[in-house]
Amino acid sequence: MKIAVIPARGGSKRIPRKNVRPFHGQPMISWPIAAALETGVFDHVVVSTDDPEIAEVAKSAGASAPFLRPPELADDFTGVIPVIKHAMTAMAEITGESPDLVCAIYATAPFLSASDIKRGHDALVAAPAQDYAISVTPFAFPVQRALRQVQSETGPGLAPMYPEFIRSRSQDLEEAFHDAAQFFWCRPKALLEEAPVFSPRSIPITIAPERVQDIDTEYDWRRAELMFQALRADDAGEAQR
Repeated sequence: MKIAVIPARGGSKRIPRKNVRPFHGQPMISWPIAAALETGVFDHVVVSTDDPEIAEVAKSAGASAPFLRPPELADDFTGVIPVIKHAMTAMAEITGESPDLVCAIYATAPFLSASDIKRGHDALVAAPAQDYAISVTPFAFPVQRALRQVQSETGPGLAPMYPEFIRSRSQDLEEAFHDAAQFFWCRPKALLEEAPVFSPRSIPITIAPERVQDIDTEYDWRRAELMFQALRADDAGEAQR
């Protein structure tokens, strides 16, 4: 059994109700649900929420919400691993079957594609010694040449965060990545042990930067809408060529 778990609590602060807020004509959570269903690899696509409205929206989009998440796992401080572990355990009790693989999918990932989810699945299946396969994307600028603010005798200024790299050419620096916040596949054993997600036992699944946008502020939301619109127009143009 393979399950997708989409964590979507109701108490988002910076963008209230962002998981069900309309995004290009659909509740935000509908987009990752659609991508998960499109893969055809999941026996269950489950939304883990503490909010009855989110549960109903998820069901309307084709997912299941067979339980409500307990309050102690729905606060501002609980990490994603305990939430996914709880959902996995709950589904094993409901179905009477233990999953072979679990995929955590983020509720605010409108750019998520079924093909990327499948790439993650195939990569983890092909590497039985690994714990995770996680979506990542490269930084737009070399992190080794980052700057920091400093206070000097003459006033506020700047200093290199890594002075040893400040004169290096960009092409000579190692490429760095960050979490794309779209999905990660994991083995049940790694979940139960709460093994670290970012480790040598995690396979990177690279997502193109133009399809990655963290959505934590109103600015992020507007930027995501514009990116989504541009990508759709580009896809339509490709289809006509």
